[in-house]
Amino acid sequence: MARAQGARGLLAAAALLGFLQASSSFEVKDPSGKVCIIADMTVAFSVEYKSNGQKEFAHFFLPQNATVGPQSSCGKDNTSHPLLALDFGAGHSLSLNFSEHGDKYQVEELVFHYNLSDATLFHNSTAGVKKVSHTAAIQAYMGTKYRCISSKQVNMKNVNVTFSNVTLEAYLTNGTFSMNKTECAEDMVSTTAVVPTTPKQTTSQVPTTTSPVPTVSPSNPAVGKYNVTGPNGTCVLAYMGLQLNITYLKKDEKMGLDVLNFIPHNTTSSGRCDNTSAFLNLTFEKTRVIFRFALNASTEKFFLQGVNVSTTLPSEAKVPRFEASNNSMSELRATVGNSYKCSAEENLQVTDKALVNVFNVQIQVFKIDGDKFGAVEECQLDENNMLIPIIVGAALAGLVLIVLIAYLIGRKRSHAGYQTI
Repeated sequence: MARAQGARGLLAAAALLGFLQASSSFEVKDPSGKVCIIADMTVAFSVEYKSNGQKEFAHFFLPQNATVGPQSSCGKDNTSHPLLALDFGAGHSLSLNFSEHGDKYQVEELVFHYNLSDATLFHNSTAGVKKVSHTAAIQAYMGTKYRCISSKQVNMKNVNVTFSNVTLEAYLTNGTFSMNKTECAEDMVSTTAVVPTTPKQTTSQVPTTTSPVPTVSPSNPAVGKYNVTGPNGTCVLAYMGLQLNITYLKKDEKMGLDVLNFIPHNTTSSGRCDNTSAFLNLTFEKTRVIFRFALNASTEKFFLQGVNVSTTLPSEAKVPRFEASNNSMSELRATVGNSYKCSAEENLQVTDKALVNVFNVQIQVFKIDGDKFGAVEECQLDENNMLIPIIVGAALAGLVLIVLIAYLIGRKRSHAGYQTI
């Protein structure tokens, strides 16, 4: 009984800390520089240990400054499998060992090394390095990215590892995430599509079934045009489609998903700005999203520093009002006087329970000439997407050139065997 209560305490602590932690992104490359594994995820750890003979618990997250360890690998044919190893702190390491089975890949083994001599995490403990391992229920079809918003816990001896808001893919072929995705069972069980008659698009669980229910992703939101006027004229100019994804606890203790597309003509905008910061407030129905932009004077760049979200959840939610914030971001970055533009969908991680998705975004902050965007700085996602057709086009052009040269050479040789009379 005491063990069960301790485990529930660990879960509660991890859930509480989850609101303060953003996800981290990691890549594994082969010797030629080609990316074979990408992982973007939030990972929470709860470790039971002894301190002066007493049972203690340490709760911490995989930090954003964790590094891809040298033992990481893309694998070699049948001799080894892809491995993502993340090193952090004073001798801690989390490893995801991948394998391929038919048309699917999976995390075959999860290995966690933790150093109990690290006094910053484990007070009054000198027990040295411990190792635990377990299988992880992370599986996806080849050629798709694995996506799981819901929390997924892996229980090992004295350790609980909780994954949330995970997007990962192994065995990559083009160095970027695939457009197709495999959703985790937790997201599929807890959500089913509802076609509303009101502007709000909501998904929630059907309470009469326990089997996975197919989900239909809501359509992309319409692009709205928003601006903020300061003492010197327009200081924020933004075009974007805005979508909010909230994972919440229901009254029956199951998880639900609320998806909301902002409708531009029903959205009100406001804000304020000074020389070094700017705020864009967007309100739709009972939902508000506040974007906070900042200026890096040394690099002359503006960037999204923080996002605040507040909304009213469906009636089935255990807590009807939801609020979340993240003030340590560094997104949507561009040089002052230029505009940031991204046609691809971008996911802004507020917390492990709140995700703000922006579509077809173009934004400029501080130095704006009238109401027109300055020179465009493309996002990395668009550059990656453009690289593939450029490579294919160049390859086709090269092939056409080779065929043309071969034709001309062959034609010249055919005429060499005849003489003019």
